[in-house]
Amino acid sequence: MRLVRQNEQCGHEGGRGERRGWRGRRGRGRVAALAVSAAVVATAIASGCAADGDERGGAGAHGQQPQLGPPAQALRDYADALRAQQAARAAAAKRWGLASAPLAAPPAPAVKPRITTRKGFEVEGQAQLPPVFTTVPTKDKVVFLTVDDGAEKDPAFLRMMSDLKLPYTAFLSDYLVKEDYGYFKRMQKRGVVLNNHTLNHRYLPGLSYEGQRREICGMQDVIQKRYGKRPELFRPPYGNYNRDTLRAAKSCGVKAVPLWASEGFARHMEWREWDKDLHPGDIILTHFRGREDWKGTMPDMVRTVLKTVTAKGYAVARLEDYL
Repeated sequence: MRLVRQNEQCGHEGGRGERRGWRGRRGRGRVAALAVSAAVVATAIASGCAADGDERGGAGAHGQQPQLGPPAQALRDYADALRAQQAARAAAAKRWGLASAPLAAPPAPAVKPRITTRKGFEVEGQAQLPPVFTTVPTKDKVVFLTVDDGAEKDPAFLRMMSDLKLPYTAFLSDYLVKEDYGYFKRMQKRGVVLNNHTLNHRYLPGLSYEGQRREICGMQDVIQKRYGKRPELFRPPYGNYNRDTLRAAKSCGVKAVPLWASEGFARHMEWREWDKDLHPGDIILTHFRGREDWKGTMPDMVRTVLKTVTAKGYAVARLEDYL
């Protein structure tokens, strides 16, 4: 992979190119308290030491569980639901060949973080233009998976992501998506947000302002027509942009331009940062690719990314929850 310039006007060199909030402390406290309480109740239930059972003389007739008051019953139900979710996630991970189940992401932040342009990625007049960033400012130990273009349309990828309940965001180019709009409709029905990656995947800084606007606004129109909503996120092909790119994107209704901090392939990861590591809020790029390009499948890519993410103690969260 070659290094590409992110901001052509300023001459800033970004990371490797493509191949084709904080939550309020109060909210965090409530979630943590509930989780701790659920764990306590779950432990008590498992060990048969629930206080209400003791007061009523232990378990009921024929081994029935004791009756609990409403607060204790709610915690028991919550703990049961957590156990069921964890068991289902572990079973899905085993089916898809993962060494361990993906970590569960925390609840979405009650207050979304303020997104600003990464230092060195600015253009003239950046304050009035959509922010360009590679990482979302958060203390949560989460990363965000994004998938670009639309070349490979692998049904196994849809099943795997649904089984594992893994969120991701798609950035689509019409010249590839139009081969099978239905595939991405099925993806959308599974809760995936479909965003803009231009009509034809052109090198945007080489086009005029009007040419860039046709590429970006044209894809906005396609996604609205086919999928019912104009995207608010846009990713320029190869990560290349200039001031006209951001001006055109803004005129088409784009609110933010997420790039990436690392990239996932079928057999390895590549890194933008010098430390070659993950950081809270990092955006991971990958592509709709198959054996012709990767000598592997999209499920192979997911396994490679999750092996790294999970081993480093991160969960995959939904990007739109933080923007």
